[in-house]
Amino acid sequence: MRAFDYATPSTVTDALDLAKPGSAFLAGGTTLVDLMKLDVLTPDRVIDVNRLPLKGIRLKESTLRIGALERMSDVAAHPVVTSVHPMISRALLLSASGQLRNMASIGGNLMQRTRCDYFRDVTSACNKRIPGSGCPALTGVNRGHAILGTSDTSRSRPTPGDVAVAFVALEAQVVLRGKGGDRTVALEDFYRLPGSTPERENVLGPGELIAEVVVPVLPWTRHSTYLKIRDRQSYEFALTSVAAAVNLKRGVVQDVRIAAGGVGTKPWRLRGVEERLKGAVAVERTFAEAAESAVDGARPLAHNAFKTSLLKRSIVRALLDAAGVR
Repeated sequence: MRAFDYATPSTVTDALDLAKPGSAFLAGGTTLVDLMKLDVLTPDRVIDVNRLPLKGIRLKESTLRIGALERMSDVAAHPVVTSVHPMISRALLLSASGQLRNMASIGGNLMQRTRCDYFRDVTSACNKRIPGSGCPALTGVNRGHAILGTSDTSRSRPTPGDVAVAFVALEAQVVLRGKGGDRTVALEDFYRLPGSTPERENVLGPGELIAEVVVPVLPWTRHSTYLKIRDRQSYEFALTSVAAAVNLKRGVVQDVRIAAGGVGTKPWRLRGVEERLKGAVAVERTFAEAAESAVDGARPLAHNAFKTSLLKRSIVRALLDAAGVR
């Protein structure tokens, strides 16, 4: 790990003043410190934000508001979260070990970098780490990589973790704080597709930080689930995951929210599936028919074509669970 300056501001204003080019914010450190040890990230200054007043979990004006410095374990166990959005709690509990959940912050979790091995290996080319160097995943080992939202410059493993998928399904927004004030961005739009600039993974501006996550609360979204399919039962990233909430009336789908992880270069809202489900009878056959559109535009590689069928089956299973259909 390279030498760096370390600062511990106690106000947001001080933190933003310290955020010069080449600096990085530190909360739980469960991702940043790992990447610094690997020399993937080499900030000149690390700004510890844990003293900042960016905590709190509360209901306000039909929204669930979660401070960026809340720890994943605290959010997962909070009675308000488990009551109005059990999908969020389940996604957090499935996302990491208990030790990591106790350390990792919500804001930091949303800022995770790709888990691609090529990105984390400084001896490998990677357009996300060194723009223009290439993407070895195109022809190399790519079993865990994305099949949706990819480009010819990057087929990296999906970014970021589990709870972002649930947040995108629920149409959450993030409040970004910078020297120019606050701005609010839909989390789905916060993450960028790789396009020709895969090194830019989000729309965060210089010196900005995530201050809060705002999630709309609807009475029916408590009927929700988060399904995660992985190679082993614990401490593993998703091959595919599905966040689903369903509003039923007399067995007919009135509304639905669904997003997928593990298959896109960012959390992937499945609007085509949603549209096909509205007004449909909530049975396995109609769920399976709607799931066919989930892979529209998919570009599988040599080792990850199985994700197309795995995603469709996962959607059906998640919808059956969320709808209470057996």
